[in-house]
Amino acid sequence: MKMNAALVWEKDGDFKIQEVELDEPKANEVLVKVVGAGVCHTDTTVRNQSVPVPLPAILGHEGSGIVEKVGSAVKDVKVGDHVVLTYYTCGHCHACRSGHPSGCESYGPVNFSGVHGDWTHRTSLEGKPVSEFFAQGSFAEYAIVDENACIVVEDKSLDIGLFGPLGCGIMTGAGAVCNSLKPEVGSSIVIFGCGGVGLSAVMMAKAMGCTTIIGVDAVPSRLELARELGCTHTINGKEVSDIPAAIREITGMGADYSLDTTAVPALMLDAINCLKIYGTCTVVGVSGDKVVPIVMQGMIMGMGRTLKGCIEGDADPKLFIPRLIELYKAGLFPFDRLITEYPFEEINQAFEDSKNGKAIKPILRISK
Repeated sequence: MKMNAALVWEKDGDFKIQEVELDEPKANEVLVKVVGAGVCHTDTTVRNQSVPVPLPAILGHEGSGIVEKVGSAVKDVKVGDHVVLTYYTCGHCHACRSGHPSGCESYGPVNFSGVHGDWTHRTSLEGKPVSEFFAQGSFAEYAIVDENACIVVEDKSLDIGLFGPLGCGIMTGAGAVCNSLKPEVGSSIVIFGCGGVGLSAVMMAKAMGCTTIIGVDAVPSRLELARELGCTHTINGKEVSDIPAAIREITGMGADYSLDTTAVPALMLDAINCLKIYGTCTVVGVSGDKVVPIVMQGMIMGMGRTLKGCIEGDADPKLFIPRLIELYKAGLFPFDRLITEYPFEEINQAFEDSKNGKAIKPILRISK
């Protein structure tokens, strides 16, 4: 079938909406009419090729929409289902079977190679294959995804077009707090970076009972929203020369937990140094091969601290995303306050507004 998709052809190039050819879904796959697709920083890292997915590519890995076709072997998804799309997993390796699908052996090789789980493409232009990011490519009118990457939203009264970011960025921030840091009630936590991932972490920290929640960012409007969503304190990184000292002034001995969403080396160091003895820091920012000069004795071992990486919030999407939706319905996780909507044809503006801080979590409205 023919459809319109936004393609990136070169490093830092603009998106171009073009007509491409989409194959039929295979036995274990689902064809989804994309209603909305979130703009994520990880898409930007591919666009600028710091993460070198083969070009031309259809980016977009936070899609949501309505199922139009299912393959012959699909069991848990049916035509007409409202679904959130997430990353590809094989479903049978040790990580997948032990409840940590973001550690799937195929996660990196497939999701960042522009192919699907069988190492082939589903989209082509003039007979030549086009990469589909995260085995999804949801900056398009339709997407073909593996059944494992479809999370059914049972309540069809909800606007499915808003829910795509739950499949990556929002799940990453909320899951990093809930599944990686696991803060105790009454504890203190610092969130570095108050974009979509960071503010999702703020909301989850509040829901889990943290009583000192500190947001660090350099954009005043983001800090204001962080306070509205749960931060008890905020720090403007452009105005404070010693962020760890400012955090110790608030907390006394330092924070119990910290989360870095920025992938900025200086802030990653601050996220470690702001911790008290035996504190825990989790990092989730996509940084490429940046080097962070960690002094093991003075920063980690000698302080009894823990430094952790976390992929996709260490969440099982099929379990975690429905939990986030229930929190949202209960008014405890108002992620919709992060969202700015754009028509599909304004995709380049959506990325520009995300870059300059005007929009925290842009969503492209692709179809009704």
